[in-house]
Amino acid sequence: MTSKEQHSDSSVDRATTDELEDRPESLGTRIIRRLKEPGTTSDFLLAIKAVIAATAAWAISIGVLDSEVAFLAPWTALLTVHATVHRSLSRGAQTIVATLVGMGMASLIMHFWEVNIWTFALAMFVGLMGARLSWIRHEGVAIATTAIFIFTADEPMFGDRVLELFVGVGIGVLVNMLVLPPLRDKQAGRYVDSLNRRMGAVLVDMADEFADKWDIDQADEWIEETHSMNDELNSAWQMVRLARESRRENPRRLLQRKIRDEDNDIDYEEVLNRIDEAISHLRNMTRTIREATWAVGDWDKRFREGWVEVAHHLGEAIADPDGNVTAQRRRLNELVSEMSSEADLPQIHWPLYGSMLSTLDHLGRLFDDGTTTRETRETPEGQDN
Repeated sequence: MTSKEQHSDSSVDRATTDELEDRPESLGTRIIRRLKEPGTTSDFLLAIKAVIAATAAWAISIGVLDSEVAFLAPWTALLTVHATVHRSLSRGAQTIVATLVGMGMASLIMHFWEVNIWTFALAMFVGLMGARLSWIRHEGVAIATTAIFIFTADEPMFGDRVLELFVGVGIGVLVNMLVLPPLRDKQAGRYVDSLNRRMGAVLVDMADEFADKWDIDQADEWIEETHSMNDELNSAWQMVRLARESRRENPRRLLQRKIRDEDNDIDYEEVLNRIDEAISHLRNMTRTIREATWAVGDWDKRFREGWVEVAHHLGEAIADPDGNVTAQRRRLNELVSEMSSEADLPQIHWPLYGSMLSTLDHLGRLFDDGTTTRETRETPEGQDN
């Protein structure tokens, strides 16, 4: 089968795939797909854990501590349950400090002055100013809210309130550690898969467009697509940082180390750095070809057909979790050798052609070292190739 026939067959397959993807999803299918997304699952699990922690803290306050106003334990339990175990420990410590400061401030005001509109306003002002302190900045508002609780309680009973505080924070930390502590690698992998597919699709479309003609408007759309990729990449970086944080003080992580050596873990920071560089190369190549269209009258047929074939299949390999990028790099090296051996090399716009070939080589190198593999990507159900 010739390269043109292969290109034609792949175009037909892609057109068939596009038709299937364009079919509207039913409402039930969309709801199920959304519920299966890692982000939705994590949010749901976090809400469940917060409910468990607050309810358990309230039950202990009522049944064990025999508290008449069991508000502090469930409230601090809610404040302590966060997206990661490390954050729960950090925020829990800040909550304890801020709440103790709030209790102390309320105690001093109640000891030296009576509670009235002026002392209440003073407590709110001092509490909100204290919330600006960098070492309790996330939970600093607890200074003011604790003062409100103390002022509105019939009997402050500071000793009982301190005990409830530690019970609430302790339960919040324990629940987050013991009830499926979150690991966010799947969400990071989902972003990597999406970005790989988008970049591969742009490269395939670019090759198909360049095979027959070059539409300036289409080039502008691809450039906009690369800017959109950068936005998604920023979201991916946020998720990767959260995933890195979720590994700290995480019991699941400690258990996994017994089964899998930590050196085998995926370095998503390195993967995203490669994707960031690849997006820049893709955008620059689009601009180069768009600008060259005005200056170049006729493209060399040998180069055009060879570049289209390599770019098309390289894009498919990048988009496919099981794609063979190495094979496309070998074909690219063959094309470079063929073109560089031509006698009329200086007359065929070699600087431009060399730039286009060099960009494909850069993309191949970036994606030929773990960036496109299935191990780095969390493939959504129904998108396996």
